[in-house]
Amino acid sequence: MNLFFKSFSYIFHPILMPLAGAVIYFANAPRYIPEEVITAKIFGLVVITILTPIVLFFFLKSSGTISSPHLGEIKQRKIPLLLQSILLIIVIKLIIDIYHYPELYYFFLGTLFSSLSAIFVIFFNIKASLHMVGIASVTMFTVALSIHFGINLTLLIAALMVVNGLVASSRLHMNAHTNLELILGFLIGVIPQLTLVNLWL
Repeated sequence: MNLFFKSFSYIFHPILMPLAGAVIYFANAPRYIPEEVITAKIFGLVVITILTPIVLFFFLKSSGTISSPHLGEIKQRKIPLLLQSILLIIVIKLIIDIYHYPELYYFFLGTLFSSLSAIFVIFFNIKASLHMVGIASVTMFTVALSIHFGINLTLLIAALMVVNGLVASSRLHMNAHTNLELILGFLIGVIPQLTLVNLWL
């Protein structure tokens, strides 16, 4: 059971959530997007949002700045979150443009705002759950996509809701967060997506 709960903290790690949102978008957007374009976009996102953070993680770990990929200590979160914000800005500027992929553009913009919000609460010595930030933002984005495109994503949304609960249970089981930190993480993930949805829904 311990392994079962721990697995959700790794499978749905925050570093994977931007890519998850992009995959959901490209898999369900009812507009023609050439396969080679999708492949190039996904490749770019893997490099910038996954591979680059992994390299940066090992660099920060070797320098003693951080000790865990889950960023359990509040004081260890500022630099990784700042670097993540910079990488998200690069994605918005170079990979996902607002003219061809407005929905996905605002998803990443919302993700950027969530990252900045997570940095902001650190100054009040508050540790929001980054796992909940990630999965909650993807869930809200999927709900908005379903409404925007008029497509039935009920099963996917239901699955994501279940995953939200499993991720929260995983973080509690590992004593990584309190209930308040999980709720705060959920809100930091949902609110930017819900706010920006008015610009494209």
